[in-house]
Amino acid sequence: MIHRFPKIRLFAFLMIVAIPFAAFAADSVGRQSGGGSVMGWQLNVSGHDSVTLRAVSPTGEVYTKEFKNGKSVQISLSDLGTNLENGTYQYELTVSPKVSGDVKSKLEKARAANDEAAAKKILKDAGLSSVSQSGAFTVLNGSFVFTDAVESDANDSISTSSRGAIGTNATRPGGITVNDQVIPDDLIVQGSECVGLDCVNNENFGFDTIRMKENNTRVHFDDTSVSAGFPANDWRLIANDSASGGSSKFSIEDSTSVKTPFTLTAGAATNSIFADSTGRIGFRTSTPVLDLHVNTSNTPAIRLEQNNSGGFTAQTWDIGANEANFFVRDVTGGSKLSFRIRPGAPTSSVDISADGDVGIGTGSPGTKLHVFSTETADAQLGLGPNPHLATGPGFFLSYSGAGIARGVAVLDTRPDASAVAPNPSIRLLTADVQRMIIDNEGFIGIGTTTNPDAPIHYTNGGTQARLTTAGAWQDASSRDAKQDIYDLEADVALKALRELKPVHFVYKVLPTDAKVGFIAEDVPEIVATPERQNLSALDIVAVVTKVVQEQQKTIDQLNQRIAQLEQERQEKQ
Repeated sequence: MIHRFPKIRLFAFLMIVAIPFAAFAADSVGRQSGGGSVMGWQLNVSGHDSVTLRAVSPTGEVYTKEFKNGKSVQISLSDLGTNLENGTYQYELTVSPKVSGDVKSKLEKARAANDEAAAKKILKDAGLSSVSQSGAFTVLNGSFVFTDAVESDANDSISTSSRGAIGTNATRPGGITVNDQVIPDDLIVQGSECVGLDCVNNENFGFDTIRMKENNTRVHFDDTSVSAGFPANDWRLIANDSASGGSSKFSIEDSTSVKTPFTLTAGAATNSIFADSTGRIGFRTSTPVLDLHVNTSNTPAIRLEQNNSGGFTAQTWDIGANEANFFVRDVTGGSKLSFRIRPGAPTSSVDISADGDVGIGTGSPGTKLHVFSTETADAQLGLGPNPHLATGPGFFLSYSGAGIARGVAVLDTRPDASAVAPNPSIRLLTADVQRMIIDNEGFIGIGTTTNPDAPIHYTNGGTQARLTTAGAWQDASSRDAKQDIYDLEADVALKALRELKPVHFVYKVLPTDAKVGFIAEDVPEIVATPERQNLSALDIVAVVTKVVQEQQKTIDQLNQRIAQLEQERQEKQ
């Protein structure tokens, strides 16, 4: 049982929209607006299938919601539940495109063939690409903070012309008149430096060497390269959003592309991300042991989420671990735990070799599936709902003993030990009754509970038949196996013999081998089988025997009459 995940309230707002994707840049899904009890986004996209909003509360709870095309993308305080936490909620909007059935079919075929190049070409030809937007909103004292307001920079009180003119007087707030200063040489400050309109005389720097101090602090790296081939991308360090209700954060912005690849939000735990001197990365730990080390008090996990904004079907998987198990969870499929490993599982519990062979309990499987154990009781394979129980349906395969060469037992349920003969063999049981055996000599027993005593040995109650080592078939014929026994009538046998029609023939499967015999459909009723597809040689032998016996009686009588006539002739002489 997987347990103790941080509470996930699946009202978390996930927005997916299908649009002509090439027409929109990143972070352009919609403009955030509103305040009080309702907040929404005025969409810049159209022609989409849906928009999904996911928001995370300050305490880590997740809320999701999907908005179909034509529906207003907005949320209310009641949507987020009761007892809302004050603070900043991070959100992400994802647009899901309308994908035609033909494109979906092509993508599925490419995925099935593991052809990523083909999949990318299909997406490109269809004009599909991922569109999403991230940001933040604030809940304070049971209301959304009004989001349309943008905090102005204190520098805005100075005209643009004054800022750009060297030596031109400009008036700062407070009536201080200053000039821009240009220093055409190196500037060395032997002390700390404060930059910003809120710096004061006798600033207490503490250990700070450089301090930025005003309501909007930014550092812009403006590369003015103009020569071809030289990199010229601009970057910006950003502390906190300027918009009301925005996020308290530190970000690195790719200013040229207007993208924010890295963000740390306020309140992130110590050592949220930690790189040690060897390059190992720790998440919530300053002492990473391996290249990537995730450390938390409750079920460290990784989420792998494919949204449908790029045309593919959405699918989410979790990989996690705790004291109960290591698991893979199919979140989209109902959070089923598709794969689990329990603590203490031995080495090579499941081992896949380089040639694709699978070993259970062995690191060197010799077949496609190799179940290995030095203990007889463990070298077993069970199929069905209850293969390990003495009752109930199932199929059970086990090794009969490490000291016996090539010995296995095949059963539908686990039998009592007394039901298995000691010699190595393959044994088939149903309902705990042994039905078939192939022993270590290759002898086959059918219906016998003991090892077969002939190459083929059939037993059914008192009925026994065998194929001898000499290749002769012996039918069951014991009186103990028969009842209602009475003599075959001579006239019945003679009639049957007269109706038998011997023929030449060849079997269709062996057309070059000529045979003589009978046709099952044409024989008289007394020697026919119910389905008239087979014949028993003993049945025909019995008919022939009875006729021969009657003929022998006639011959004997004739011989006696001849002898008598011969004697009478001699006496007359």
